[in-house]
Amino acid sequence: MNVSLKLAQQFQDGNCLHVSPFSSTSVLLQFTCYSGRPRPTLCYKLEAPRFPSPRPTSPQGLLGVVVPSLGVSWAAARRADPQNYRGRCTDREALPPRLSPPACAPAPAIMAAPLALVLVVAVTVRAALFRSSLAEFISERVEVVSPLSSWKRVVEGLSLLDLGVSPYSGAVFHETPLIIYLFHFLIDYAELVFMITDALTAIALYFAIQDFNKVVFKKQKLLLELDQYAPDVAELIRTPMEMRHIPLKVAVFYLLNPYTVLSCVAKSTCAINNTLIAFFILTTMKGSAFLSAIFLALATYQSLYPLTLFVPGLLYLLQRQYIPVKVKSKAFWIFSWEYAMMYVGSLVVIVCLSFFLLSSWDFIPAVYGFILSVPDLTPNIGLFWYFFAEMFEHFSLFFVCVFQINVFFYTIPLAIKLKEHPVFFMFIQIAIISIFKSYPTVGDVALYMAFFPVWNHLYRFLRNIFVLTCIIIACSLLFPVLWHLWIYAGSANSNFFYAITLTFNVGQVRVKGTTGTKIYFVASDVQPGSWVLPKQGVRLVMNEGQFLPSSSSRTHRKGREVRAAGKTEFG
Repeated sequence: MNVSLKLAQQFQDGNCLHVSPFSSTSVLLQFTCYSGRPRPTLCYKLEAPRFPSPRPTSPQGLLGVVVPSLGVSWAAARRADPQNYRGRCTDREALPPRLSPPACAPAPAIMAAPLALVLVVAVTVRAALFRSSLAEFISERVEVVSPLSSWKRVVEGLSLLDLGVSPYSGAVFHETPLIIYLFHFLIDYAELVFMITDALTAIALYFAIQDFNKVVFKKQKLLLELDQYAPDVAELIRTPMEMRHIPLKVAVFYLLNPYTVLSCVAKSTCAINNTLIAFFILTTMKGSAFLSAIFLALATYQSLYPLTLFVPGLLYLLQRQYIPVKVKSKAFWIFSWEYAMMYVGSLVVIVCLSFFLLSSWDFIPAVYGFILSVPDLTPNIGLFWYFFAEMFEHFSLFFVCVFQINVFFYTIPLAIKLKEHPVFFMFIQIAIISIFKSYPTVGDVALYMAFFPVWNHLYRFLRNIFVLTCIIIACSLLFPVLWHLWIYAGSANSNFFYAITLTFNVGQVRVKGTTGTKIYFVASDVQPGSWVLPKQGVRLVMNEGQFLPSSSSRTHRKGREVRAAGKTEFG
């Protein structure tokens, strides 16, 4: 369907079409929308290269050229649907058919069946692997489990707890007290717990992205009605039909991602942390500040690093409350203080509950001290282990601080740059955590990869995606090969394994950087007042009520007006 007709379907009542010249090869289609009262006119450029000579100037004559390009015949539409062939227009020469809008969101019954099918397939794959001989092999892979999330260490902690000994008395168990007491009662159903955990994560992400798409659609519709978009960004405007399958794609990307499957089969507790983050995202999208603070506190309690998600969560909730992010705004400080108090209060309650269960504060140095000081240098897919294995003890404290600050350092500059895009900020921050945390696993990578379909309409602006995808896949396949050559065959050394680890992380950084940069700048081009073509960068000049392309290659962003020689330039 043509872009102009596709955009016109987003409105609720009759549409009236006016056509005016744009350039020698294009025209402007102007939709005036009505819903009880006149709405502002929306302008879209349409290429129509085969104008007759001389070129018609009346709307009726221009429609004769434009209609074949649209692939729609008004006469045929009138015969097919005479009831809807009507419109309200000051110029009666051109009356298009009324366009009925699709629903803003898919009906739950329509999308429930595919989601249920995906869940059944995902659970079946996991159950089959749990019963196979690969389960033991996967549970020992250093790419899948870490000293923090290893199931064997959880079992060791449970054994110590059953003997009446503190699970933190040794240097083996480093999970939180709530986790060990959870599996103290569910140890016989551990496989089922991890499958349910993955399913809950996918469902939470599904509904979170569904709510996010509704917000995006409403904002987009409002800006279209206010005529705040440039004609040349029409191809970046999304319709409900394009949005309806995105939540399902997100669920599929998470449930059927090999990284997620391996993490579940290995019974890595990273899956539980992913579930808490997913529910934090869901409650934030729903606009519930209290539940958002609780789930963020649980995620922080579980692995510390989700602390950095506080800022994007706060920014999104401020948007939902229509509170401006301004230092001088009293409402901004009041809401920020309330959300911070709910978060800190929830975290204090959870920590005190842990003390009540153990009657000891031993878990604080055993869990959070272990995460921050990185004493266990077991190889993994992270950046810490090799560097500190080669370092003199005298310098280790300084470089531990340098390495750890990477996770937290980027939060403030990203908050300043992405304050208008808090969901994208969350995606970037989750990716940063998965790269720079002290004990990462492939389960951490799977969580941020699930967000890729959210911005799939912008993929055509990305570069080197095929190369970067091949790098990630090749590194994933080479991890076990180089591990075998190093540990078992003895024909390689740690340098080989760390080299592929570095390549894997460089690939992640490039994927995040490429995706983040392009999505941010393209999204900026679609913001209100941005009259710049995202591909060509052609400036539009308003002359005598018409938009004409300027011969100058210089562009101006953000709708700045330059007045010269009686013309107004929109950059």
